[in-house]
Amino acid sequence: MIKKISDKDKKDWENFLNNNEKIPNKDFTYQRKIRKEKIKKIDLHGYTLDDANKAIENFIFKCFNESVTKIIVITGKGLHSKNAENPYISKDSSILKYSVPEFLESSKSLMKMIIKLSEATIEDGGSGAFYIYIKNRLK
Repeated sequence: MIKKISDKDKKDWENFLNNNEKIPNKDFTYQRKIRKEKIKKIDLHGYTLDDANKAIENFIFKCFNESVTKIIVITGKGLHSKNAENPYISKDSSILKYSVPEFLESSKSLMKMIIKLSEATIEDGGSGAFYIYIKNRLK
C-alpha cells in the first residue's frame, strides 16, 4: 500500500530542512541540576611522600568545605626525584605520581568526599597531574 504525502506535509518538511534552528536533544531536555564548576589547584613538587599526603588531605577537606568541584593535583613525573640515591627504589618509579592517588583511594574518610580521580589533560599537566572530583557538601 502506497500512501501519498499531502502538500501540507511536504511544505512542513521543506520548512524543517531550511530552518537553521538547533533541535533540542530530547534525552537531555529534562531539568537536571548542573553544578557550577569551582576549580582549585595544588602543586606537590618538592614534597616528601608524608608531607604530600598530609597536604593533599588537608587541601581536600578545605576544598570540600568551600564547595570546590574539581582539584588539579600536580605531582610531577618524577624526572628530578632523588630516588636514584636509594638502590632499592626503581629509577622508573615516580613516587608522588602513584603514591598520592593510592593514599587517597585507601582513605575511607577522603573517598566519602571524592567522586573520582582521573588523569589530567595535557593543558593541566598530563601524566604529571591528576584531577580529583569532589562531591557536593550536604547543607
